[in-house]
Amino acid sequence: MDVNAAVAAAAAIAGVLTGVIAMLAFRWSERDQKRPTRTSLHTDPVLPPGVDTVLSVLRSSAVVLDEADTVVKASSAAYALGLVRGGKLAVEPMLGMARDTRRDGEIRQVELDLPRRGTGRGEALAVSARVAPLGSRLVLLLVEDLTEARRIEAVRRDFVANVSHELKTPVGALSLLSEAVMDASDDPEAVQRFAGRMQIEATRLTNLVQELIDLSRVQNDDPLEDAEPVRVDELVAEAIDRCRHQAGTKQITMAAGGTADLHVWGNRGQLAAALGNLVENAVNYSPARTRVGIAARRVNAPGGDMIELAVTDQGIGITDKDKERIFERFYRVDPARSRATGGTGLGLAIVKHVAASHGGEVTVWSAENQGSTFTLRLPEAGAVRDRASQHPDPDLDDEAGTPESSPYEPLPAPEVLP
Repeated sequence: MDVNAAVAAAAAIAGVLTGVIAMLAFRWSERDQKRPTRTSLHTDPVLPPGVDTVLSVLRSSAVVLDEADTVVKASSAAYALGLVRGGKLAVEPMLGMARDTRRDGEIRQVELDLPRRGTGRGEALAVSARVAPLGSRLVLLLVEDLTEARRIEAVRRDFVANVSHELKTPVGALSLLSEAVMDASDDPEAVQRFAGRMQIEATRLTNLVQELIDLSRVQNDDPLEDAEPVRVDELVAEAIDRCRHQAGTKQITMAAGGTADLHVWGNRGQLAAALGNLVENAVNYSPARTRVGIAARRVNAPGGDMIELAVTDQGIGITDKDKERIFERFYRVDPARSRATGGTGLGLAIVKHVAASHGGEVTVWSAENQGSTFTLRLPEAGAVRDRASQHPDPDLDDEAGTPESSPYEPLPAPEVLP
């Protein structure tokens, strides 16, 4: 009996100890679960309710910082602009603003110029940064890219300045000529001479106003709203007829050639104005007794066949420096000749906008004292098709997007128009 009692007592004591150990282990585990881990402190920060959703729909780049200046939340645009690197805000002025706002709770805003990511070369990024407190320990940074807005504003300022200058010249000339006519009222020959000059300046002013209207129209209107198939032959004939008088005065031969019976898709009025501007420039910048050619052809392109209209002259040519700017508004390769011919410097800008709005492009090849070739490339009417639904032709795929021959090789035999 004594042995059995001892065994029972030992078993009871072991059971009590096991229960105590189990209870202590359970309490320890429960306490350990409630304790925040280092990972939860740094990877699972708590944003105020709804903030994450709001930040996801903002157009501005958004960055949320905690009290340690660690990035809690950042939009993809913030990474794209290079604002966040390695989990930290990489722009020191913005970081200083965030610290000041965290200290006093004041909202701050500033405009900065930031270097572009990569080499740091090129145009700087213009941004507007706004910092505000978000809750008790977080700071919200919103950054808006102003680069494009500033570029457009600069273009607008230059445009207004150029328009003012171009309008001032003929208006001032008309004013002076009118005074000269009044002073020479007793001299019929002088009156006739001054009146002729007034007509020239009035024509220049009229052309400038009309081209400003045309440029505004092609920039603001959607040409494809009234799009239709347009015969290329008719566009070429209209452009030649428009410049027939100037060409005849300089004894310049105008010739049309290339593929016949082609059609482009677009606004007839705008396409006629674009091609007419190219032909008129070719005539104005060509010496007397030379030749201006207009050729049309079809070329293969990935999205459908394109029509190329090449206008070639034997004029003074264009330098490499000028090629980069000839499509700018009011830019002239030869200002003296432009003023003599009544040029406004808007013709090529109109051509560029018409080509772009019709889904095409305009390019230039030129060599000094050898002439120039302007090529207007436009979608062919009805040529857009789903190539995936056709059986691929390896030879055609290899040549897609490449002209059958260089547009600067000799043109097909032209038909000389009277």
